[in-house]
Amino acid sequence: MSLGVYGLLLILGPRLLNDPDSYSHIEVGRWIIAHGTLPATDPFSFSRHGAPWITFEWLSEVIYAGAYALAGWQGVLVVAAAAIALAFGLFTFFLLRELSPTQTLLMVIAAVILLAPHMLARPHVLVLPLMVTWAAALVRCMDREGPPPYWALPLLVVWANLHGSVVLALGLIGPAGLEALLREKRSEWPRVFLRWLPFTALAVAASCLTPYGPEPLLMPLTTLGLGPALGWIAEWRPQDFSHIGFFELLLLAGIFALSRGVTLPVVRALVVIGLLHFALVQIRNADLLAMLAPLYLAAPLGRKFGGPIGEDAGSSRGLNLAVLGVLIVVSGATLARDIRPAPAITPQAAIAEANLAAAGHVLNDYTFGGYLIFAGIPTFIDGRGELYGGAFINRYNRALALVDLGDFLRLLDEYSIGATLLAPGTPAIAMLDRLPQWQRVYSDDVAVVHKRRDIPQR
Repeated sequence: MSLGVYGLLLILGPRLLNDPDSYSHIEVGRWIIAHGTLPATDPFSFSRHGAPWITFEWLSEVIYAGAYALAGWQGVLVVAAAAIALAFGLFTFFLLRELSPTQTLLMVIAAVILLAPHMLARPHVLVLPLMVTWAAALVRCMDREGPPPYWALPLLVVWANLHGSVVLALGLIGPAGLEALLREKRSEWPRVFLRWLPFTALAVAASCLTPYGPEPLLMPLTTLGLGPALGWIAEWRPQDFSHIGFFELLLLAGIFALSRGVTLPVVRALVVIGLLHFALVQIRNADLLAMLAPLYLAAPLGRKFGGPIGEDAGSSRGLNLAVLGVLIVVSGATLARDIRPAPAITPQAAIAEANLAAAGHVLNDYTFGGYLIFAGIPTFIDGRGELYGGAFINRYNRALALVDLGDFLRLLDEYSIGATLLAPGTPAIAMLDRLPQWQRVYSDDVAVVHKRRDIPQR
């Protein structure tokens, strides 16, 4: 299964490079390697230059920067695809412990469909194998009524430095401990607490082993604190049921399957409901529903519909060798291809033709922020929402949408904007075309550039 996912991702290579943050993550990694330290303030924007900022995904960024230095975008693609494929390989392995191959295949296909929109060369995909392994270890304790999986604690150290979602790992300890508690008589509860309390404390300590200490644990709260500004970012919006999509179809199919007499322990039912809630509230959380819910459902489904089927070890070893050979061939072919990020997030021609590197402060489209960082041009805004804050993001989007025309004009002067780099169709472009002090100097199907005729002095 992992080979199939890996091969498919390499074939669809550019699809993984369709996110502007891939550019900025590589550049942040290069900055870290060049300076030999981690930034404590923002070095990449002009609107927030010098403001407090931490790169809580620093290890992922160094990995991507290293892959880019060694093999360009082909290397970045191989690293991201390998991480996703490994996650699905582990996911399949853990499900096969409780389910038949057919049941497992259905679960994996559903997970691939849900995860597909978020299969991107960004830090979160490097965490997927760790997330699956950590959750599977806790679920195994629940299935077998075993002790806490102390062997899995080192995963949290790596997770905390790869991505800011390690708080999720701590949250998953709760259901395992609660189910262990509910299985015992009240007289045994102190013993259960004493079994899980040291493990939880060590898990928190492991999650704090970062260059920034425990600060990355708070990043999800910082992001959610952006409030209404999240509505401007597609992946943070709620699911859209105005038309039939894969999420709705899979949701209805899952409800139908669970209606066939499957009884879930109360804790697992709550976990699945919680994951479903997160996926409904924010599109990006469909990843969690896809990769975690099946792990919690596997044992109850196996008991209801039949468990795993044995496999010959010798043939498995032969298959593994064949898979390894195919992986080498497919990876080599990918490294030989010319792969680049999508043109829609790469305004390279506009920047070169309009000489934006010498244009002073550039008011850029949100989707161009990653490329500007990559190209060494200070940004007005980019994908680091935690740096800019909800009020700034709201103001920016309202201004460019001309919801507040007066504020758009004030923003141009307040930040001494000398040029704008916006996506075609942005309402502000029509206004700039009509302002006598602004001149359109370049346009194509990717970007439109205006320059101020008289650049204000700061």
